[in-house]
Formats: sequence, C-alpha cells, structure tokens
Amino acid sequence: MKKLSVIALVAIGLFATSCNKEKSADSAATATEQKVAESKGEVLNVDIATSVVSWKATHKGGMAPRWGTLNVKSGDLSVDNGQLTAGNFVIDMASIKVDPASVTEKDKKPADLETHLKSPDFFDVTKNPTSEFKITSVTDLAEAPKEGAIAGANKTVSGNLTLSGKTVNVTFPAKVDVAEGTAAIQAKFTVNRADWGIKFGTSETDPAEWAISKDIEISVDVKAKK
Repeated sequence: MKKLSVIALVAIGLFATSCNKEKSADSAATATEQKVAESKGEVLNVDIATSVVSWKATHKGGMAPRWGTLNVKSGDLSVDNGQLTAGNFVIDMASIKVDPASVTEKDKKPADLETHLKSPDFFDVTKNPTSEFKITSVTDLAEAPKEGAIAGANKTVSGNLTLSGKTVNVTFPAKVDVAEGTAAIQAKFTVNRADWGIKFGTSETDPAEWAISKDIEISVDVKAKK
C-alpha cells in the first residue's frame, strides 16, 4: 500500500481543479462501442504538426491545478459533398506533457508527474502506448450547446474513444470546418475516467480514489489536409 503522504501528493498534484472561475466543459454522453462510420469521399491526412489533444484534470478540493497536452500520431478525416463523414486519429500516450505553468510548488517538477502518468498507476503507456478516436457519426447540432462547450460548435460528433485498452462511445458538440482540401474538428468536453477503468485507489473508499475527481476535461484540435 502507498503511504498516506504519497497519496496526498498525488491526489493534490495530479487530478487537481483550477482555482479560477473558468467554466468546465460539458460532459460527453457515453454509450457502448458503436459501428464506425464508413469512409467515403475525399480522405485527408491529419496534420500531426498542427493537431493536438489537451487535458485538464481536477481535484475535489480545488487545489493545485494540472493540465497539459498529448501529441496526435496519425489519422485521417473523410469529406463528402462538403461534409465531414468519418475519420479517426491516434494519440501518442508516451507524449503526455504537463504544462510547467500548472506546477507552482517549488518541490514539484512537471517531468516527475509525466513519468508517474506514464506508469501502471495511471495510463501504463508501456502496455497501452496509444489511444484512439474513431468517428461513428456526425450530425448537425440540434440545439445550442451547454455552457463550457467549444465556441462556434455546429455539429454533434460521436465516436469510439479507446483509453487504456477499453473502448467507450462518446458524443459531444464540436466545431467542424470543411474547406477545399482541408477539414478540422475542435471540441471541448468532459469524461468520467471511471468509464475506462482508470483508477488510482484500490477501492471507492481509498483516499487516493475519493480525493480525486473522476472528471477529466479533453480538448481536441485536429486538422487534416491533402
């Protein structure tokens, strides 16, 4: 068992909420794994140099926020008659970064947290080196998105999100832009890490588990081109 001091350090330092008044992203609706949308029309390769996935994790006490980024390794988006119809992208879990601006304590280093996030305590990147998102549907946004969603959202995107070897379908509002030879998806939503079995404590009553919020905010900025 981990010592209480280690538990407290991780609980405060890893999944910590922001102390500012910024609105959290709306929670994504979840379901079981769905059939992946068929690729048709023009297939555009994801531009890995300009695409990124950002994360923000929260602690129930509202102390010591942590946030950072993950690199997009590969992927493609399909466009047919000016509409996004399908697509996927792969996330390099070994690329996880902690923004130094979120680590204000003198005795803590972003690199140490990055190493811990990659360990079996969390994402176990040796066993699960990548995560993946596969679009299952794209529809027009039926109603105004809730507060916290990406600005300019115009579509509802559903897709199978695979984290730590488990796949769950998530649905969220997104801003989708399609132009000649290009396509882009931007979104911001919150997921419950427990849906993917991501737990640090040994049980729900373990201080390492109940002190950490289950909500993880994910921001997606994926661009594709010929």
